[in-house]
Amino acid sequence: MTTNTVAEGVDLMRQYRVGQGILAAGADLKALRGASFSLRSGRTLAVVGESGCGKSTLARLVTLIERPTSGRLLLDGVDATAASGAVLKSLRRTVQIVFQDPYGSLNPRRKVGAILEEPLAINTRLSRADRAAAARDMMARVGLRPEHYDRYPHMFSGGQRQRIAIARALMLRPKLVVLDEPVSALDVSIQAQVLNLLVDLQEEYDLAYLFISHDLSVVRHFADEVMVMYLGRAVEQGPRDAIFDAPQHPYTRALLSSTPVADPTRRGEKIKLTGELPSPIAPPPGCAFNPRCRYANDRCRIEQPELDLSAGRLVACHAVAEGRLEAQGI
Repeated sequence: MTTNTVAEGVDLMRQYRVGQGILAAGADLKALRGASFSLRSGRTLAVVGESGCGKSTLARLVTLIERPTSGRLLLDGVDATAASGAVLKSLRRTVQIVFQDPYGSLNPRRKVGAILEEPLAINTRLSRADRAAAARDMMARVGLRPEHYDRYPHMFSGGQRQRIAIARALMLRPKLVVLDEPVSALDVSIQAQVLNLLVDLQEEYDLAYLFISHDLSVVRHFADEVMVMYLGRAVEQGPRDAIFDAPQHPYTRALLSSTPVADPTRRGEKIKLTGELPSPIAPPPGCAFNPRCRYANDRCRIEQPELDLSAGRLVACHAVAEGRLEAQGI
């Protein structure tokens, strides 16, 4: 298995101009405020955080659905933010996406065979017979039977529809697949089947995964590295085991404390966050988490912390850098 860098984001930012009423001036909604990452083939980077943290915006940038307001995105060594024309079209083949809702992402008027062949018809010069053969081969690889080729999406269960969506994403043999909550709409037993399939496909095709999820129990078993985001910025980033076994940032600790644990011998402190997520239109000065953080001081309210190496991962927190969390028994 190779370990080439498939995707690299450098200080990616995305703003949207939004209206605030007839008489009010427009404002900039800061959906992503500087995200950086590096993702190698055969590896999975999970992006986690509350709704509104920017993880879905990051997914849209990586899949080239939208361009960043600033920053750089390198796909397979090529700067996608400066690409256009044939280069951009070629880059779109290297990255595909699997959406959360398998039914909503499939055309209900087309049969499974036609759905799978469509990417090949648009992006390649394969004959109709070759496209059909490739579609049938991919169906077998994701656990679908030959007779499913001529059926419509509504004739399948949720798990089967997600297998169809995964097959479609792999038809162009991408190097990176963005998984946007791919199992959250499925039953628990089916979730395990789909996750195991994704692991097998990653090993077979040497795929890189960008895994967007809010289910930390799934992330712990599926990801290699984790990026914890809060209000458009990464607050903690590093190897999965380091983050789950010894979280550093107060926000990461609060997220993990809310995750159910099946082991009755593990009774950690339940950390309850107070207050609402601040508005991305007017994020608070300093550390964006400071209004909800019990360790915030005057420095936290003025100076924005940058990601810095701590205990084997990157953490953006003044309290961690100053040792204030350990001093208070956390």
